[in-house]
Amino acid sequence: MTQVRLRSGDSVDKALRLLKKRLDKEGVMKAVKAHRFYLKPSIKKRAKSKAAQKYKRTR
Repeated sequence: MTQVRLRSGDSVDKALRLLKKRLDKEGVMKAVKAHRFYLKPSIKKRAKSKAAQKYKRTR
């Protein structure tokens, strides 16, 4: 579980910013979005292949 420790005098906005950065770094938000809807295995495979082709073109 991701935790953010605050020092005295730190604002809540700063804590939220830190929390969001840590969640993005750990890939939590990406995983949540991926599990939002069910994708058939064939569609997952197609998307993975498309991403690999896009990656090859940029390299």
